[in-house]
Amino acid sequence: MSELYKERFRPQYHLTPPRGPMSDPNGMVYFEGVYHQFYQFTGRWGHATSQDLIHWEHRPLALVSDELGDIWSGCCVVDRADTSGLFGGKAGLVALFTHFKEGLQSQSLAYSADGGASWTKYAGNPVIPNPGIRDFRDPKVLWHEPSGKWIMVVSVDKSVHFYSSHNLTAWQFESEFGKAQGSQAAVWECPDLFCLPVEGDVSRQKWVLHVSIGDNRETDGSTAQYFIGEFDGRRFTNDDVTGKQIHWTDYGQDFYAGVTYSDLPPEGGCSIWLGWTSNWKYPFAGPTAPWKGGMSIPRTLSLREDAGGVISLCQRPIDELKRLRTEAFRIASVEAEDQVVKLDFNSASYELIADIEWKHAESFGLRIFCSADGSEAAQIGYDAVNGTVFVDRTVAGQNEFINREGVPFHFGKRFTAPFKMENNRITLHAFVDESIIELFVGNGEKVFTVLAYPQADSQGLELFACGGAAIFKNVEVYKLKSIWHN
Repeated sequence: MSELYKERFRPQYHLTPPRGPMSDPNGMVYFEGVYHQFYQFTGRWGHATSQDLIHWEHRPLALVSDELGDIWSGCCVVDRADTSGLFGGKAGLVALFTHFKEGLQSQSLAYSADGGASWTKYAGNPVIPNPGIRDFRDPKVLWHEPSGKWIMVVSVDKSVHFYSSHNLTAWQFESEFGKAQGSQAAVWECPDLFCLPVEGDVSRQKWVLHVSIGDNRETDGSTAQYFIGEFDGRRFTNDDVTGKQIHWTDYGQDFYAGVTYSDLPPEGGCSIWLGWTSNWKYPFAGPTAPWKGGMSIPRTLSLREDAGGVISLCQRPIDELKRLRTEAFRIASVEAEDQVVKLDFNSASYELIADIEWKHAESFGLRIFCSADGSEAAQIGYDAVNGTVFVDRTVAGQNEFINREGVPFHFGKRFTAPFKMENNRITLHAFVDESIIELFVGNGEKVFTVLAYPQADSQGLELFACGGAAIFKNVEVYKLKSIWHN
């Protein structure tokens, strides 16, 4: 490990595998003081654990292929009341996952009576045989208290199916959701279903159904969307009666398969998730070695209603990340007018918070991963002409790669999202980590996750305003400690 996690482009406070390819997060659960992060690792489940969601310890592979096939995505839950009868009346961990063999996908179960250290495949697998459907995968399970049942949501082509169970081993089909709903650009994957209060009214609970969308031309790669509605233990009802409204999860290109942690401690009082930082357009094409892929920072989730009555999912970085802050760089106020302002700061692994007041500039923001001569940089900022916030990696380093089909593709791209400023002011909160940019806009109403591969010496930070002036207030930049090396 002493030589690992020092490689070029290696994130220093994100979870990445020591070697090999990491993709979809799986089996995310909290049990007896430990967060378990399982993940896709070439048809098996990799495994890492943490006590704070920040520092991770890698464990041996948890689930490996067997006579029923490879182990694809799934989830874990704590069976506290031993509803499964697998733990002799005690609590234990149950994993539900997709078995894949010769094109056939079915849902299976494994269980652990020793806190996730070892796993036993259920003798009656699969617990839900394939019902004659090509795409039938990625189960996510939760306990639905009002109905007193376990609920499973499974991806089925461009929709999801809901199942219920009293014991986690015998499942009954309940309903389907998805026809003519939201984006139908490609197959839906890695669904999640969770309940959150609307900010400002804890008694008002809404259900969120989240699905990732596979690689497609319509969105130029894979992406993710969510629905807000009601769930009664059998059916999900979309609040948007037309079904046409699309809520995008992330406006970058590198947040996929996001799912929430199960059984979080009640004192946390929130839902937390993370996602795979890549895209099925170029899943393992980046110039990294000996690892490929990684996870986003963990994010807390909430619901916010705007003045027009539209409820949206907000994402914010977890507070625990503040523990990694070291050196601080601060600016109380600086005005930029048709210029670039270089800051006395150099790093490729830091946290940035900036309040920016718009005066009359056409666009403004920050340049990160800046080269000394200014020719290379990623940009985050606001386009006042079009009313959009953006992340631009067009000239942020390496741009030409070969995808998994052996076809060259252009990596450089500008990502945008509509955003209405309040009182001509916007807050940008960014996490930069060697090759990852995660931008939280406002109170997390818009989020971008974007990969970039800058040159090794491109570590500068700059402010800019074009076509007028902007005032940068309360700029705070913190270098962040590595979670891998002291």
